[in-house]
Amino acid sequence: MSSEIKERYKNTLTRIDAACKNAGRDPSEITLVAVSKTKPDEDVLALVKEGQLHFGENRAKALETRMQNIEDESVQWHFIGNLQTNKIKYMAHRVNWIQSVHKKKALKEIEKRASREGRTINALIQVNISDEDQKSGCDPKDLEKILKYGQDLKHTRVRGLMGMATFTDDHDIVRPEFKLLKQLSDEHQHLNDGAVNLEHISMGMTNDFEVAIEEGSTMVRIGTAIFGERNY
Repeated sequence: MSSEIKERYKNTLTRIDAACKNAGRDPSEITLVAVSKTKPDEDVLALVKEGQLHFGENRAKALETRMQNIEDESVQWHFIGNLQTNKIKYMAHRVNWIQSVHKKKALKEIEKRASREGRTINALIQVNISDEDQKSGCDPKDLEKILKYGQDLKHTRVRGLMGMATFTDDHDIVRPEFKLLKQLSDEHQHLNDGAVNLEHISMGMTNDFEVAIEEGSTMVRIGTAIFGERNY
């Protein structure tokens, strides 16, 4: 199976390069977060050997287990799922990025837990760009107050924004949603101060990452295109 994953991984990198070329961008601007949910550790380790260092999980328990099993300190761990504040304590000792922060309360908890661990954790503020009730993320109008709160943190770095587009193959639907997140990033650059530096835009998954790159994404979260369909 690892040979198939390596082939899909290389194909994904090729697609990222092509999307960057089409958009007049440098592929080095894009961080690929390989989303390994439900897949065995061996599959993750196979990609580490290929040089892939950023991995994402969408469940706190799965991330905790993965971080325990794979001790390579060069790996950057991302939590990308619906963030429950009471689950932050289970990942604060090792997680590098929490991409789904959607309220001040979560930032406060990350700061507390990171401080206790003597660590600094990178955070992205998730914005609801699809206007779907079931999608997590703050309302765009609440973004400014969250970022202002983040400026004074000592153990948390707010590094950008994250968004999840409507799950569809219709690029005419997702493109304006990606444009919105890029616009919000641009409009809030004046809040870059202290612990806030909006340098990243995490958007784009297997079915739409080329469009996301065209619209300014700096992080793409890709699971199925690399690992195949998940095991439920």
